[in-house]
Amino acid sequence: MNNPSPAEKAAILESITIDCVIFGFKAGNLEVLLVRHGEGISKDKWGLPGGWIYKTESTDDAANRLLLELTGIKDIYLEQLRAFSDPDRFPLSRVITIGYYALIKEEDYDLKAGATAAEVAWFKVSQVKDLIYDHAQILEIGLKRLRRRIKQEPIGFNLLPQKFTLLQLMHLYEEILGKEMDKPNFRRKILKMNLLTPLNEKEKDVSHRAAKLYQFNPETYQQLLEKGFNFEF
Repeated sequence: MNNPSPAEKAAILESITIDCVIFGFKAGNLEVLLVRHGEGISKDKWGLPGGWIYKTESTDDAANRLLLELTGIKDIYLEQLRAFSDPDRFPLSRVITIGYYALIKEEDYDLKAGATAAEVAWFKVSQVKDLIYDHAQILEIGLKRLRRRIKQEPIGFNLLPQKFTLLQLMHLYEEILGKEMDKPNFRRKILKMNLLTPLNEKEKDVSHRAAKLYQFNPETYQQLLEKGFNFEF
């Protein structure tokens, strides 16, 4: 987020901004999308993609516009987190930011830094540090929301490929929840839900014993999306 010029001030809300927490999952790691600022007081520093809201747009429209302008990502479902309103969160003036978050498959999107972003990249959540302003807090709130939701809805499953192993699914839960799981217990509970359809296929080109592949049962998946479920371990 940069300090706007006089011309830009005429078109934006000077006291409200947007910041987006975009999660991805790659090679067994939960990742978050960050941008390196190319100008302003935060130049060369990393933060969440976000910025100022135009007076003529909604916060939802602003979130989607900013994400496209800064990272090249478009047409994703963004869910609002909450407002962050600490009086000292932005050093130049009183600015409230509205946080959004989303889960996407990294391979489905080509990143392209634009607007005020000098660079855009994925970072492992466990290795993120030194973010601008209060972006570390916004990231943490987004992670807490994700951890609550993934126990109640199968929202994290869209981070996996169409065909996957039970171990890949378990690693996804371990990464998001931040804890190690008992493999037999996980296998028993997930299969009992009838959420997965076993395939007559196994992994290919792996150095270890090839594991059986699964895919999601769309009917059960939709039912669980609508009514929710309890996936505690």
